[in-house]
Amino acid sequence: MKADEIWKRSGLNGEYQAWQFGSDPDELADLVRKGIKTATCSLYELYLKTGESVPKAGDCSIVLDSKDEAVCIIRTTKVYIEEFDKISAEHAYKEGEGDRSLEYWRKVHIDFLTSELASIDMEFDEHTRLVCEEFELVYDPDK
Repeated sequence: MKADEIWKRSGLNGEYQAWQFGSDPDELADLVRKGIKTATCSLYELYLKTGESVPKAGDCSIVLDSKDEAVCIIRTTKVYIEEFDKISAEHAYKEGEGDRSLEYWRKVHIDFLTSELASIDMEFDEHTRLVCEEFELVYDPDK
């Protein structure tokens, strides 16, 4: 289903963005639908480079799979900017990946962030700033 179709079916109003999670869109979208993944993060520097607005509480997003098909709709509940080395175990747990530990989160995110930063000619370090988002599932077309 396409993003505009799921939006119409949901009965929600207003604006939305449609996007997929970066590292494994299918698996991460599935974790959202299961209620395991309730947070994510992105590079603050990418927002600065592209001029795109940082997400804010109340924003709605349509989560897409790897084929750009709409999976579900989430609403952002909290946004904050934090340096990589200050990310909490609680945030790592809410991201829902692997064993949900901070150690696992750091390992997979160092690789992902290093690659993302290289695409804009920057290098990763422990002080890399991240936009951290918490969200809630507000519409799953299969429920």
